[in-house]
Amino acid sequence: MRRIGTTIFALAAVVAVAVVAGLAVLANAHSLEQEALVARFSVRHEPAPKGIVVVGIDSASLTDLGPWPFRRSEHAAVIDRLHRAGAKEIVYDVQFTEPTTPREDLALYRAIGRAGGAVLATTEVGDHGDTNVLGGDENLKRIHARAAAANLDDAERGVATRFPPALAGLPTIAVTTAERVTGHPVQRGGFARDQALIDYRGGPGTFPMLSFQSVRAGRFDPNDVRGKIVVVGATAPTQQDVHPTPTSGSKLMAGPEVQANAIWTALHRFPLRQVPRWVDVLFVVLLALAPALLSLRLGAAAVSLTAVGLAGLWVVGTQLAFNAGHVVAAVAPISSLAVATAGGLLAIHLAERRDRRRLERESAVLEGVVRERTAELREAQFEIVRRLAQAAESRDEETGQHIERISRMCGMLARAVGLSDAEAELIGEAAALHDLGKIAIPDAILLKPGKLDAHEWDVMRRHPELGAGMLAGSGSPLIRRAETIALTHHERWDGAGYPARLAGTDIPLEGRICAVCDVFDALLSSRCYKPPWTLEEVVAELELQRGKHFDPELVDAFLALVPELYADLYEDAEALFTASVTELPSPAELRQPAQRAS
Repeated sequence: MRRIGTTIFALAAVVAVAVVAGLAVLANAHSLEQEALVARFSVRHEPAPKGIVVVGIDSASLTDLGPWPFRRSEHAAVIDRLHRAGAKEIVYDVQFTEPTTPREDLALYRAIGRAGGAVLATTEVGDHGDTNVLGGDENLKRIHARAAAANLDDAERGVATRFPPALAGLPTIAVTTAERVTGHPVQRGGFARDQALIDYRGGPGTFPMLSFQSVRAGRFDPNDVRGKIVVVGATAPTQQDVHPTPTSGSKLMAGPEVQANAIWTALHRFPLRQVPRWVDVLFVVLLALAPALLSLRLGAAAVSLTAVGLAGLWVVGTQLAFNAGHVVAAVAPISSLAVATAGGLLAIHLAERRDRRRLERESAVLEGVVRERTAELREAQFEIVRRLAQAAESRDEETGQHIERISRMCGMLARAVGLSDAEAELIGEAAALHDLGKIAIPDAILLKPGKLDAHEWDVMRRHPELGAGMLAGSGSPLIRRAETIALTHHERWDGAGYPARLAGTDIPLEGRICAVCDVFDALLSSRCYKPPWTLEEVVAELELQRGKHFDPELVDAFLALVPELYADLYEDAEALFTASVTELPSPAELRQPAQRAS
């Protein structure tokens, strides 16, 4: 009874620490939650939006119509064209606060009046929400136009994810446009914590786009804008109105497209909303309790594996909630789960140490049992890594043995270049998670038998960063090493790899080791998009890429290992390769230049 009471007390302390840790992450780790939000956007696919068109002031417009800023009569001509074509509402994401010439200003002013008004962007707002757009708000009122704040919330990592209802009392573009189109005020309930999440419908180019110059010249189909909201603004990169967004990937999205997404969000009554803070806190507490309660009945391995399963279910659950329009904190609850799991394992470990001392005093015969349980804890840590790696690879049955071979080859190569047995074992185990990021890649891309198109390739190339992000922030040497391998195993010695285009020894050694082993096994193995290569072809390819794709010293060391690892790791040699184990060339022969088989 005393032992049970002590354990419960220890676990209660663990839960308290885990809850505090989770709440601290919830309050401060905005960048981590931002990464999780970006990941959820990347795997969600929505139908193309309707009812909004972007007229872009692109590079062709700047070339044809002269240097920026354009004369205001040019903008007037575009507004007249859009009005005659039947545009429902014109939103101008260009600021007209400073006067030019009376003739030019009056031309723009009258065109807006003929169109029945427009929404005009500004970033200069007075203390009482007043503006100086086209001479002031009274002037705008006479032509039924309204000024609107163009500001976006891009404070977190520079990514535009939210927009406020107003700036200094002046409603934002999205709110103003939605109110003019619907005739009803936008409900402020969609602005949790005075910010609304932009429900991005896709990446750059999602909304139909017309060139400003083409509209100015009348070279467009009026049906493209009839009955629609038209957002006019700068899309040329030289205008510097571009933003990283959760759906733009490595590209940037033009400001008018961001505004179009915000307008769509406001028109559809904010379909994507952050859950109340108390819901996130509740999940932090529940996930902190789970491993502690399990620790009362289960061993370390079972608690660890169950915690991994809970983390996986949580990731899936937050994605499903996101798809349904609810943004739930992802990182904070998992942080509390991780801390509680570690604390639960520590509590188990401490309890076992106490038992071990008692058993040592009682009988030396039980000494072996104590060592076995200690080894079980260590094996449980490696088992978690292997099972997590298998989860990442499980959708592709052709790579079922890939992670096991990669682990062993990386360990062998690490020893061959002089690392200690402990360091080599750590690298070998960590290498199992090199493709963890592929768990977030859609099946349609991951299992595609043919060549990936540019968009699919961009998605596929995210898996190193996705995998590293899932592993980031750990205090475990194994997980930190796995994070490094996941992030850098597609870098190349010549700097042409990804995601960071590192070169030479700037690439961590473990990443360079995994790159050689990963390519060797991938080429020898059958994939949905290719048949297996022969051993001679693979050796020739490694020699060819020596000093280009791969570290030349690692290639030399690896080729010396080929006879041993080939015989050890590839059992059905006759079925897969043209050479048998006894026919393999010597290490010296393998280092000679070789020609790829035709």
